[in-house]
Amino acid sequence: MRSSKRLILLLLTLMLIWQSSPTPSFAVESGSNTSEMVQLRILETTDLHASLVNYDYYQTKVDNRIGLVKTATLIKQARREVKNSLLFDNGDHLKGNPLGEYLVRVRGLHKGKIHPVYRAFNYLHYDAITIGNHEFNYGLPFIKDALKGLKMPYVNANVYSVKKQKPFFKPYVILNKEVLDEKGIPHAIKIGVIGFMPTQIMKWDKTNLEGKVFAQPIVDTAKAFIPKMKAEGADLIIALAHTGISNEPYHPDTENAVYYLTKIPGIDAILAGHSHGIFPGPAYSFMPNTNLETGKINMKPVVMAGAFGSRLGMIDLKLKKIAGKWVVLQSSSTTRAIADENGDSLVKTDKTLLKRIKNDHQETVEFIKKLGL
Repeated sequence: MRSSKRLILLLLTLMLIWQSSPTPSFAVESGSNTSEMVQLRILETTDLHASLVNYDYYQTKVDNRIGLVKTATLIKQARREVKNSLLFDNGDHLKGNPLGEYLVRVRGLHKGKIHPVYRAFNYLHYDAITIGNHEFNYGLPFIKDALKGLKMPYVNANVYSVKKQKPFFKPYVILNKEVLDEKGIPHAIKIGVIGFMPTQIMKWDKTNLEGKVFAQPIVDTAKAFIPKMKAEGADLIIALAHTGISNEPYHPDTENAVYYLTKIPGIDAILAGHSHGIFPGPAYSFMPNTNLETGKINMKPVVMAGAFGSRLGMIDLKLKKIAGKWVVLQSSSTTRAIADENGDSLVKTDKTLLKRIKNDHQETVEFIKKLGL
């Protein structure tokens, strides 16, 4: 009987202690994770090669498999589907067809005039772009003049000035964005954007670049700058990687370095390009640690949207703020085509964009006719 009374008194004492004690630490941790989810869509164009219009200048006929005037419709559609989106271009956008050549070799880029590619980028409100290797084909003075017409940041981290021994372009930018969570509540997020291109530019454009700039290895450059971006407060880091996808053994001058970029801590999403491939896609089924269903390599979301505006790349991220930091909980990558396998158009032409660049296109067509081509 005495032992039963002692047991009851012990239980009552424990209950009083528990009620008067602070909330256990696990309850505090649980409460800190109650912020709402944020869906963020990242959109990519890459390797446009001056393909603004759905037109084949070589065969002088309409080609609905190419053209930013078609991709623009996909961009607007993809934006309408979500509350939060960002749009980037991954380089090689100024050179690659008769329009690009005509504007430089014949007409010239007159002072105060905006290159039609950059006029298109301004119209579509790109958030940032990177520079591709073909941007150097017309020489450094040309690209420096052309870039003045942009209304968004342009970045590249691994091309350095010989004279200053510093990055020739701004290596990265941190965008201050307001995003809406699933309940429509706004949140501030800092998004770091960094750009890269192959070191082979020093061979491909030796005449234009030697003695003026030099190129650092892509992966080494990323490892140097990503911690700096984090230290400056970047919540999320997106790599605009004008480089392709391959798992060939790594060396400092690896041309297609995306696979090794995915292994670098701190990079949250990679926009690939340069090799004109489509990722996710069957051409990359051989890649180790690659999930083509979700579009991930080494658990990182990657997208590559072909070339000439034929596709729009898209990475969807699900973010949540945990313990004061934004964390990627889920991700998936895909591309959307502007035409089917037969070349039949899947989307309408963005007439407003076409109107803004039509004169440049028509001038090119007329010049080709004069040449009798």
